[in-house]
Amino acid sequence: MKGFKETFKELCIRYKHGLCFLYALIYFPWFSIIEKHVTWHFHIVHMALDDMIPFNEFFIIPYLFWFPYVAIPLVYFFLTDKETFLKSCKFLFTGMTLFLIISTIYPNGAYLRPIVFKRDNIFTELVKILYKMDTPTNLFPSIHVYNALGTHLSICYSNKFMGSRAFKTGSLIIAILIVLSTMFIKQHSVFDVITAVVMVCIFWIMFYVKDFSLIRRIKAKRIKA
Repeated sequence: MKGFKETFKELCIRYKHGLCFLYALIYFPWFSIIEKHVTWHFHIVHMALDDMIPFNEFFIIPYLFWFPYVAIPLVYFFLTDKETFLKSCKFLFTGMTLFLIISTIYPNGAYLRPIVFKRDNIFTELVKILYKMDTPTNLFPSIHVYNALGTHLSICYSNKFMGSRAFKTGSLIIAILIVLSTMFIKQHSVFDVITAVVMVCIFWIMFYVKDFSLIRRIKAKRIKA
C-alpha cells in the first residue's frame, strides 16, 4: 500500500493546477483596499436607460445565485477537466485584474439604489442586506456580469458538456438572469453591463476563438499528414 506521503505527493502533482486559486491572495486584498477607500469621492456612472429600468427585488435571487453558479463549475473543472479549468481561470482572472486596475485609477460609483422600498418582503430584506455588505462603488466593468458570462463560455467550450444542449441552454438562461439582476436590483448601471459584455467579447476572441482555431488547424494538418 502507498504511504501517506506518496499519496499526498501524487495528489499535489495531479492537481498542481490548483495553484491558480492563489490568485485570491491578490484579488481580495486589492478589492478590499479600493472598497474601503472609494466611498465618497468618485466618478458617477449613469445612463438614461438606468432610469427606465424599474427596481424589482425578486431579481435578488439570480443575483445571489451568481456565487454557486461561478464557483461550482470552476471546482468541477478543477477536479475533472484541467484544460477547461486553466482556460476559465485565464479568462476570469484577466478580466478581474483589469477591473481592479480600472477601479484603482478611475474610482467610480452610482446613485441608483431606491431610498424607500414600495414592498416589504423577504426579497427586499435580502436586498437591504446586500446594500449593507456591498457599497455602490467600483462598478464597471461589472464582475458579476463578466464572470457569469465567462462561466457560461467555459461550460459551452468544455468537452464535458459538448453534447448537452439542454444543460447549455439552462446555463445561458441563468447567465442572462444574473446579468439582468444587476440592473433590476439597482446594483449596477447599464454602462457597467455594456462594458462587461464588451470585455467578454474581447477576451472570448483572445482565449477561446483563437485557441480553438489553432487547435483545429493543428488537427487538420495531422490528418493530412
